Amino acid sequence: MTQSTANLPLSGLNVVELHAIGPVPFAGMLMRNLGATINRVSPPGDPALGVAVKKDGDLLNFGKNQLYVDLMSPAGMAELHKALEKADVLLEGFRPGVLERLGLAPATLHAKYPKLVIGRLSGWGTQGAWADRAGHDINYLALAGVLNAIGTAETPVPPLNLVADFGGGAMHLLVGVLAKVIQRSITGRGGVVEASILSGTVGLTPIFFGLMSQGLWGLKREANMLDGGRPYYRVYKTKDGRFMSVGAIEAKFYLLLLKMLGLENEIDPAKQNDPASRPTTVKRFSEVFATKTRDEWAALAVNSDACAAPVLDFAEAAKEGHNLANGLYVSEPFPKPGAVLNFTQA
Repeated sequence: MTQSTANLPLSGLNVVELHAIGPVPFAGMLMRNLGATINRVSPPGDPALGVAVKKDGDLLNFGKNQLYVDLMSPAGMAELHKALEKADVLLEGFRPGVLERLGLAPATLHAKYPKLVIGRLSGWGTQGAWADRAGHDINYLALAGVLNAIGTAETPVPPLNLVADFGGGAMHLLVGVLAKVIQRSITGRGGVVEASILSGTVGLTPIFFGLMSQGLWGLKREANMLDGGRPYYRVYKTKDGRFMSVGAIEAKFYLLLLKMLGLENEIDPAKQNDPASRPTTVKRFSEVFATKTRDEWAALAVNSDACAAPVLDFAEAAKEGHNLANGLYVSEPFPKPGAVLNFTQA
């Protein structure tokens, strides 16, 4: 343990992470970034066996202790239990019932390891018609009502796998596990945290139901404040075919946006939310943004509170000065393994 990791809040916490893809490894990565020791248990036939992190780019598993164990054999199961003897947390992302079929039901584990916190993440949840089905981020978004709200007016567009897998599944799993670890420090007993990618995704949506109840959100895409339906919250193409993002929701920021565009004497800021003025405003914004390159606009935006920023690709983001100044990347194009959360000693 280095001096830097010894100062992190989860230093000394021992986690066993059963092999999975996506949200469970991401949750494990965040715990590792907070100082926990992660022991990742994978089957011997794992296709990544022997492939170095730098070669396959699997940063979700960077810095984890890799154990190759056949859980279908007595020897492999014995090796897993050896790891569990020292574990504080077990993370798993199997379909419902798989852990039980392996002889690792929570009740069985707690009989041996009463302080163990078991974090379980399924795709669809443990009940209902979809519980035993396979799925991926786009499917959970679809059933949660989220996918229908993202995209153009004509068709939904999947927002990578950041929303359901990582925002919905991993983050809710992690919050539950950390809460259970805190509870254990009070009661001395472990417990079970059950989460699903679907439930976590639904858990991200209360703001929209609140807006709907106030008549401030409709069900059509590109018709609302946060989905590109407003001139001040959307993306515009620049002279070089690239893009600028605009998010000037508040009136004071909208006024600064108009000034940055040179339109403060042409467009009435008092009509920011006037539906009748939207087509003309979008047209003028589009025309003005097309007069300069993305980077020319970025140079103006960085000195203004107009809530405008250049749309970068991953490679550009890894070299962008502000990102580097904040230590977000250790070397292009990979994010710095410890950059998710930074802690300073009081």
